Amino acid sequence: MCATRVGTSWRSFGPRSRETNRVSFKFINPGSLGVPRGYSNGVLAEPGGRLLFIAGQVGWDERQQIVSDDLVEQFDRALRNVITVATEAGATAQTIARMVIYVTDRDEYRRRMKEIGARYRAQMGKHFPAMVLVEVAGLLEDRAKIEIDATAIL
Repeated sequence: MCATRVGTSWRSFGPRSRETNRVSFKFINPGSLGVPRGYSNGVLAEPGGRLLFIAGQVGWDERQQIVSDDLVEQFDRALRNVITVATEAGATAQTIARMVIYVTDRDEYRRRMKEIGARYRAQMGKHFPAMVLVEVAGLLEDRAKIEIDATAIL
């Protein structure tokens, strides 16, 4: 069985005859992030607990324009976008269990860690989920220097 809708509706996947194998997903796409193309900003899954998988967020605004060429500004906005998706699903910054941070320049990230840390604490407080930092050759958005994906528990 597969029921689908656009926006923040529920989609059910699984065999009709086996309710125990059925999983429902709620796709979270806050209007303030613009209309996604080819992905959902978040996926909330039930049953068996509620996990929110947040798609990689870059430092762009509601018009899907990168806010700055500055790494720290992009980090700040990308993290804010992650938290926006979490909040839309009923989570908080403190329920984020895992984050993966992709950067195009690890050395620049290291040089700016104090500034990045200050922006992190301003939004996340002293909540530190499991995190990974990965250096990549590039990101889908040409001007993006950083992208953050996350998993939250509700």
